[in-house]
This record gives sequence, structure tokens and C-alpha cells, in this order.
Amino acid sequence: MTGAAIYLDHAATTPPRPEVVARIAEVLADAWGNPSSVHGAGRRARAVLDDARDETAAALATESRAIVFTSGGTEAINLAVKGAAWAGKGTGHRIVTTGVEHEAVLNAARFLERFGFEVVVVPVDAEGRPDPDRIVAAVDERTVLVSLQLANNEVGTIVPVADLVARIRRSGPRVPVHVDAVQAAPWMAIDPAALDIDLLSLSGHKLEGPKGVGVLWIRPGAVLLPQLHGGGQERYRRAGTENVAGAAGLARALALSVSEREVVLPRVRAARDRLRDGLLAVPRVRLTGPAEERLPNHLSLLVEGLRGSDLVVALDLAGIAASTGAACSSGSEEPSHVLLAMGVSATEAASALRLTLGRRTEETDVDAALRIVPAAVARLRGEGTGA
Repeated sequence: MTGAAIYLDHAATTPPRPEVVARIAEVLADAWGNPSSVHGAGRRARAVLDDARDETAAALATESRAIVFTSGGTEAINLAVKGAAWAGKGTGHRIVTTGVEHEAVLNAARFLERFGFEVVVVPVDAEGRPDPDRIVAAVDERTVLVSLQLANNEVGTIVPVADLVARIRRSGPRVPVHVDAVQAAPWMAIDPAALDIDLLSLSGHKLEGPKGVGVLWIRPGAVLLPQLHGGGQERYRRAGTENVAGAAGLARALALSVSEREVVLPRVRAARDRLRDGLLAVPRVRLTGPAEERLPNHLSLLVEGLRGSDLVVALDLAGIAASTGAACSSGSEEPSHVLLAMGVSATEAASALRLTLGRRTEETDVDAALRIVPAAVARLRGEGTGA
């Protein structure tokens, strides 16, 4: 591992796989042309981009024309939310989402409120799941989009999206549904057609791939308005010269993740469970989110009597990279909107600690964390120097 000796912040970003780094370097060296150019250099780049699109589509059990490469998960989400909302403006103006979505979803929706859209934010229970009845009740003939996450980035809760979408589909006319699968993609099988959705967003750097590249899957026949205007790239859905090397790296990372998932998941889950059990034995430490229906690499805790930010700094000095929650909000002093939506008080939310494992997390990393974290907690609480 690079950086901290023990990296337990995979929900924030993941170290790129050697195979992905090699693929990106190969493309940068050999297929650096503009894929819209008709000469040889352009054709080589176009071939690589087409292969990346095919490889990504295969990993999602879909067709290549449904794949749009973006600059990351945030752009993919913005294209989905804003694009679908504006496309449906002629017939409706309601956007339905939940209080624990990523800020890319919530802030895009709030932005649209300035232009007359109505945003219905459905509350969640203490484990971060929305009430299906309230989701269905919020969807009506004015609804232009429902946006739901497959798994939460801060507490790891897996949302029963398939059941929610089935309820929505039975309740009335078909409305567009977007699913944020950015955090779920490395750990869950994702088949957008089986989910019966219209839009799905991914991000390369959560998959041991590169930063600066993402994917929006668009159901063939779904309508949305582009949010970047320029050339006709990505079938006129996303203008701008394509990041060919980034797309190739994302595709390779996603394909490897899918192919290795059955082997990786049980090992990571067992390591996470061992870490969880050890840390919950520390006095006044408790779990947030569900005990079982959560991402297999994810551990979210409240450490009573401490500020999570202080603990994260102490752990960093001791060689462990961790976080309090979403990396996108790490500079904010505001308590996590996810924890607040789950009914956690602002004081308790300030004590949050998030530890997220990855494919390359080793048993020795867990052993060290089980020594270092309790010692740091005790030291910050003034209970002694710890082990």
C-alpha cells in the first residue's frame, strides 16, 4: 500500500490496480489520438474507446450503446438528475429522492428547485432505508425522476432498490428511475435491466480504477437532455473529447472486480466482521446502519465522547487512514446529513468514524487496527495510553 501503512478508507477512493495502471499507460502511449479524428491515430483511439465501452457493457450485462463515459460519478449523477428532469419538464416537475443520498444527487435536485421543480425528500429509518409506502405515495403523474442509491457511502446500508422499483412500477405510469451505484459497484452484482431502471451511475476510482472518469448507463429509449454542449461525442449525450485512457482503465477495473467478486467478498466480509466485533467491544462504541444488510467492506461507528475528526487525525499519525464519513464533505464542520436523516443527534454524529476495507486489505491490517484504534480512543478520552 502507498500512503498510510494501513489504508481503511476505500469508500473515499481506492488505490488503482497494477493491471489498470498498466492499461492506462499503454493507452496513453499508443492510443493518444482524438477518437473523433479519421486518421490513423484517431482510429486507434476510437478502437480503444469502443473496446472500453464493450467491456463496461459486458460487466453490466447490457449493450454498448447504453454506456456514456463521463468525468466521474458526480457528472454522471448530474447528467442523470438534471437531464431527466429537464427532459420531463413538459409533463411534470416533481423529483423524488431520499434524505441519505449522496450530495451530488441532493444538491443537483436543490439546484433544480430554483427553476420550478418540486423536490420530495422521503425520510429514512434508523438504518438508512426509505419507507416503501412513502416512496410510492410521493410518486404521481407529475414525477419526472426518482433517484435512489443502491448502497450508502457513509454507513454502508444496502437499499432494497429492486423491491422499491417494483412497487413504483406497480403503482402507476412508468416514471424514470435513476440509481446511484457508485459505492455499490465493487461489491454488488449490478444488472440495470433486471432492476427495471432507466439510469445508473458509476465512478472509476471506487473500483480500483482511475479518478476523473465515470459512467452513466442510459436505458435504450430513455430520454434526457445533455448538460454539456459542444460536439457530438457519446451519441450527443455528453460533449467533450473523450478520456480514452480513463475509460479503458475504468472498464478494466470493473471487469476485474466482477470476475473476482465471488472470491473477494467472503474474505473481505470476514475481515470486516472481525474488525467490527473487536471495536464494538470498546466501551461506548456503537454501530450505525444495519448489522447485516450493508456493504461487506463497510464499518460505520459512533465513538462516544470524541470528535470523529480528532480520532481520524490520531489514527493517521499512528499509520491508519480512516475518515469520519463522505470524503466530499471532509472539510465541513457540519454533522453528516446521512446520520442526521437516520435520527442520530448532531452531537452523536460528530463522533462518527468510518472504516472501509478493500480487496488488498490483509489480516495483519485488521490485527494492527484492533490494537491501534482502541488505544487511540482511550488516549483521546484521557483513559490512559492504551496498549
